[in-house]
Amino acid sequence: MKFRNQNYSVKILILCLSLFCLVGLEAQTPGPAFKVIAFYTGKNDLAHISYVHEANRWFPQIAKQYHFTYDSTDNWTNLNPAFLSQYQVVIFLDTRPEAPEQRAAFQQYMEHGGGWMGFHFAGFALTPSDYPQNWDWYHEDFLGSGEYVSNTWRPTSATLDVDTNHPATRNMPATFHSSPNEWYRWKNDLRKNPDIQILVSIDPASFPLGTGPKPYEIWHEGFYPVVWTNKKYHMLYFNMGHNDMDYEHHTNRELSFTLTNQIQDRLIIDGLMWMGGRTGKN
Repeated sequence: MKFRNQNYSVKILILCLSLFCLVGLEAQTPGPAFKVIAFYTGKNDLAHISYVHEANRWFPQIAKQYHFTYDSTDNWTNLNPAFLSQYQVVIFLDTRPEAPEQRAAFQQYMEHGGGWMGFHFAGFALTPSDYPQNWDWYHEDFLGSGEYVSNTWRPTSATLDVDTNHPATRNMPATFHSSPNEWYRWKNDLRKNPDIQILVSIDPASFPLGTGPKPYEIWHEGFYPVVWTNKKYHMLYFNMGHNDMDYEHHTNRELSFTLTNQIQDRLIIDGLMWMGGRTGKN
């Protein structure tokens, strides 16, 4: 009888230890490190639409790998304080908010420590156009770039120089070759803005950049920033986000993608990790 009681005690002990281990494993399972919400329009230019679809396939995969939550919406009315309070990082995939209350909510979000990542057309403004420069805080203060001036054509890869003195770029090489892109030129010289840290710019080895056919769509010289941060905010702007499309043969087939470049992808991932309060390391 005593022997049986000892066996029973041992079984109880083993059961308790098993339950303890399971509870411990449950406690160690990491939850989402932070939450990201991406806004997009997906209506302007097939190349931008292609990028939006690509991004909404790619970011959920990255979120799963790096343990954060990625949501996306084309409903810009969600750009309000109550909705934004659920997220640590906001992404503009292709455009910017237009309604005054949406703009005010975004400015408040950023001025209170929110994170932001914008791509390509999210920085566009040109007066007159469908997207005029009618938001000084965003284009002049926040981005610092002012209006769009011109771009290269066709979308082509470029050799890019990197300032590795930032959490988003410290795992980057000093130079790398980008995915094909339509590169923008801006009205303001960001080098003269003390609040702006230019992280990536076009290396002169890229010139001539673009193939035309119009001569002004081919750049032969100059300084062109393509990724930067405003040190007053937790933000990164990427000029990348324009895929190459087969317009000439009227097939509208996708000829290139943005998020298929391991080095360039690393920059985006480490930027998100920095904004989400992570180290940005692998």
